Amino acid sequence: MLYQLFEFLKKQYDLPGAGLFQYISFRAGLAIVLSLVISILMGGRIINFLRKLQIGETVRDLGLAGEKQKSGTPTMGGVIIILATIIPCLLLARLDNIYIILMLFSMVWLSAIGFADDYIKVFKKDKQGLKGIFKIAGQIGIGLIVGITMLVNDEIVVRVSSDVAQANGYEIVSTPKLSLDTQVGDVNAKAAITNVPFMKNNELDYAKVLSFLGDKSGQLVWLVFVMMMVLVITAVSNGANLTDGLDGLATGVSAIVIAVLGILAYVSGNIKGAEYLNILYIPQSGELVVFTACLLGGCIGFLWHNVYPARVFMGDTGSLMLGGIIAALAIVIRKELLIPVLCGIFLIESLSVIIQVWYFRYTKKKYGEGRRVFLMSPLHHHYQKKGMHEVTIVVRFWIIQILLAVVTLITLKIR
Repeated sequence: MLYQLFEFLKKQYDLPGAGLFQYISFRAGLAIVLSLVISILMGGRIINFLRKLQIGETVRDLGLAGEKQKSGTPTMGGVIIILATIIPCLLLARLDNIYIILMLFSMVWLSAIGFADDYIKVFKKDKQGLKGIFKIAGQIGIGLIVGITMLVNDEIVVRVSSDVAQANGYEIVSTPKLSLDTQVGDVNAKAAITNVPFMKNNELDYAKVLSFLGDKSGQLVWLVFVMMMVLVITAVSNGANLTDGLDGLATGVSAIVIAVLGILAYVSGNIKGAEYLNILYIPQSGELVVFTACLLGGCIGFLWHNVYPARVFMGDTGSLMLGGIIAALAIVIRKELLIPVLCGIFLIESLSVIIQVWYFRYTKKKYGEGRRVFLMSPLHHHYQKKGMHEVTIVVRFWIIQILLAVVTLITLKIR
């Protein structure tokens, strides 16, 4: 909103300073400050409101240290992150940008799923919450929407040479205006391609996955592309949900991941940065830097209230949304194949649960008695059972996530 307002003031009245809003870096900086202020100041009031409504966490007795003290702590605090992201984004981002529209829609969609789950747990007193099939259906739904939108919307394109577009059968949408940054023969094309580390040119065409089908691979590529989007969003969303078990753990890990995605969004939307790193240049995607700044500020501000001892928990309202929106961000900037490294903590937490369940069932069937690989899953509870303080666990997980973030950025230059 403010972008359009100051753009009008600049054109009509040449207002001094109005031109600052043309710069993504300025709006991103302002966004992170505004979202921090909103999440810290408004967060306190929301926590008090949740406490008055007696929206408290019901903690199961798992024999973990400090577990009983958390009983009754307000939950559904993910609302703080949501408001601290959406309000600054509406004020500072370009609302006519397809990527911003898609991210805001995805955030509301995923938040609604998490809210429904928390509502059933808190108000209906059903500890199981929303049935798993409905959660998965919601995650699949947003995966389909994101994937199909990327394939059919003419504003979502990648910049490639006309020779590459013709050779691979990409649909050419437009030819960019010739400038110092644009080479003769460059076109904006719709293509089911993504960046991937360790490969020549850092690119992977999803049609190559179906190369065994011959000429039909181009016609069916949308199926592989959309299925990949669904898989990524579902996996990361559930991974973040499983990670949200200690004060500040999921929030801190998510903040680090979001910061990296902000960097990747900036270089992907900057033609010089994309050319230097030899990654796909995605026109208009630079506006996502403003969105990631809002989301990052919201997470850090929420961390103010969520660090040990937590005054509020994000609940599924926050955790399902954070994981899903992180996946959606990675997808639209064509970096979804970096997710296993970038979201390594989420992956490890998910794998610990899968391994634990599988091994228990396997040994019960084979020996008549279920056995465990970990003392408890997800993995952070394993270390709690070993007597490690949760603050130590959380900080060490943050450190590991920082290392994974650095490795993710390094992979951009490895081929």
